[in-house]
Order: sequence, then C-alpha cells, then structure tokens
Amino acid sequence: MVEGLAVLVREASRVGILEGVYVGKKEVEVKFLQFADDTIFFCQPKYECMVAIKAILRSFDIVSGLKVNFHKSQVGAVGVSEMDLNIFSNCLKCGRMDLPFKYLGIRIGGNPRKIKFWYPIIHKIQSRLSLWKGKLLSMAGRLYLIKSVISALPLFYFSLFKGSKISV
Repeated sequence: MVEGLAVLVREASRVGILEGVYVGKKEVEVKFLQFADDTIFFCQPKYECMVAIKAILRSFDIVSGLKVNFHKSQVGAVGVSEMDLNIFSNCLKCGRMDLPFKYLGIRIGGNPRKIKFWYPIIHKIQSRLSLWKGKLLSMAGRLYLIKSVISALPLFYFSLFKGSKISV
C-alpha cells in the first residue's frame, strides 16, 4: 500500500504542486521517507505544498482505505515564522512539532557536536546495564549482552552522526 503513496507523491512533484528539499549541493531532492508505517514529508515552506500534502494523504486514504491519524501527526519547520507554522498546522489539522524531535527513536534537529546531544544514548546504555545487573546472569552472559546489544547502540548513532571529539 505504501507504494501507492509514493506514486501519489511522484505525480504531485511531476505536475509541480509539491516541491521537496535538496540535500547536499542540490544533488538529491527529498520529498518523503518511509519506514514501515511511519512517513515523514519534506517540502518547501509554502502553503501550496501543505495543500498538496493534504490532497495526497486524502487521496491515499480514499484509494487504500487506510486512515491517516492526524491527531498523532505533526508539522514542523526550520527557519519559518511561528505564524506560518500555525497556518501549516491548521491546514493539515495536526499538531506542531518543535526541534529537536524524535523520529524512529533518533533525535533530529539537535547538534551532535555537543556532548549533551549524546546524553540520551548514554542514559539508554546505563539503564540497560542496570536492568541486567539484577539478573542472575553469569559473567559470560553479561559479557555477551554487552558485546551484542550495548555495543550496537553507539554504532547505530555513529553511523548517522559524527561524534564529538573529547580530549581527556
């Protein structure tokens, strides 16, 4: 079903009613990303683009029978006035999203060069370790959990963000 949404987005882009954002040196235009049942749209901060997204989602709703939950949906913008953000929110009948926000468990909009950006990851590791501390696990079992689970968390984030340089 999500392929149908992709077709609608491509068609809206082709006819010029939806403009995505460019990544890099205007090499790649991004209009949306999908993962399972999560979708995030990227567009120019224009009222016409909001109307296009609303029409795309409504068309998807009619064709697929799947309902978009606008109560769980949010609209956010970078470099846009509060008034425009409110207009976009009202147009889409959804809430407002402030930066930084979480998408699929990853903080978006923070500065990965600052140490405080990494605090949630450190706390996640600490909480996992404290849960395992009380378990009746052998030293080999604990070591296995650390190697397989705990080491994967920072690797995942470092694959997305450049880490801070810390001098000791």
